[in-house]
Amino acid sequence: MDLNKKRMNAGITADDDSSELSAGSTVTLEITAYGSEGQGIARHNGMAVFVPGAICGETVEAEIKKAAPSFAEAKLQKILRPSAERVIPPCPHYAECGGCDLLHMSYAEQLRMKRETVRSAMERIGGFRGIEILPCIGADKPEHYRNKAVFQFANAEKTNKKNLRQVLSGYYEQKSHKLVPVETCMIQNEEAMTAKRIVAEWANLFGIRAFDEKQKSGTLRQLMVRRTEGGAMAAIATTGALPHSDELVSMLKRGLPSLASCIHGINRNPRDPGIGSKTELLFGSSELSETVCGLKFNVSAHSFLQVNPEQTQKLYLAAANALNLTANDDVADVFCGIGTISLLLAQRARSVLGIEAVPPAVKDAWRNAKLNNIKNAEFICENAETALPRLVAEGKRFSAILLDPPRRGAEKPTLDAIANSGAERIAYVSCNPATLARDCKILAAAGYAPMSVQPVDMFPMTHHVETVVLLSREAAAGLH
Repeated sequence: MDLNKKRMNAGITADDDSSELSAGSTVTLEITAYGSEGQGIARHNGMAVFVPGAICGETVEAEIKKAAPSFAEAKLQKILRPSAERVIPPCPHYAECGGCDLLHMSYAEQLRMKRETVRSAMERIGGFRGIEILPCIGADKPEHYRNKAVFQFANAEKTNKKNLRQVLSGYYEQKSHKLVPVETCMIQNEEAMTAKRIVAEWANLFGIRAFDEKQKSGTLRQLMVRRTEGGAMAAIATTGALPHSDELVSMLKRGLPSLASCIHGINRNPRDPGIGSKTELLFGSSELSETVCGLKFNVSAHSFLQVNPEQTQKLYLAAANALNLTANDDVADVFCGIGTISLLLAQRARSVLGIEAVPPAVKDAWRNAKLNNIKNAEFICENAETALPRLVAEGKRFSAILLDPPRRGAEKPTLDAIANSGAERIAYVSCNPATLARDCKILAAAGYAPMSVQPVDMFPMTHHVETVVLLSREAAAGLH
């Protein structure tokens, strides 16, 4: 995160620019707030100090690792007065992996932290003082919830007793390409972990090396495992031909009875972490079936699907219910993906138009509409910042809009077109509280007012949070 973003997320002002802190110094701090990435925040002589791993209400001793003019970053050294919400992280890889960065908090505190993160962004960045933030909708089962896993591979630095260099599997350490070998995971489903172990075993059995970024050599790059109601999919990415593919499929089928799909992709681009654009089906079907909010979807290796099935239904229903659609509503679903929310809205509205820039996703959306016999939903493949202004200029009008952009938020041409679309209600779905608040501020200046703000915990054990904000012209008019 750059300096300006860190200042913004901490609510730092010019008055905070005085401190005696320096790198290497040790200070005692009172943690009074949370940062946008779940870090504890303390104030020292007016300066914001970020302390990862600290919990609100704690007194801690921390070593300053970086001192900028207006904030500092510190490493937690000792907890002098612990919070009642502190727990012992139940994962052996917690300290080095970094993926589940909230395992030191009780689940109740995680939900409180996420609610406060959204509140802080809406107040400081959006300027919505005193706005009500509803309690974060938690998960009934906050562990082993992910339906998709992505594992990396690396060659061990030392050889084994047979003088062979073993292939290791796991995750990249946070903000690096250093592999952390893992055998257990708090948030992955067990079938994904089983598939990972089998692929590593297969690689070691047949002497297949992992791709080495520095040496630009090796074969095995990545494994993606997806699990839906239709079974498990294993997608293996390599730098070239897949040796011993029959043996790999046989081992996966034997060790993973739910296997419904095995796919191979070639990816020679060291900067691209995916399985490759062109894939070969080794076993089963190229797609898996899944049900979301009572609707059927076919999901491929490249399809976007929310990773938490239970919370996805809560999120989508929160967005659909917020819009309060009737049979007279014409809706735009901007950044519609494969049409999951579009088809849910189509069951309640007169018509839905989905806008998405990714061609395979639009193709999937049309097929999913046909699969569910929904005829009042259409989809176009175009960037939102060009499609929506063009449609509005051509006279197209919408009574309601569902906006679900990527983390960077929506472009201003998109927001301006929404303001000119005639829409009375907007449901803004976001995984980034900072850009959500920024865009809501722009929409508020165009005549919309936020009526409800609903956080949803899509990613338990991590600092990430999804939010649904309902904005209304009617509510804005009532404020004047």
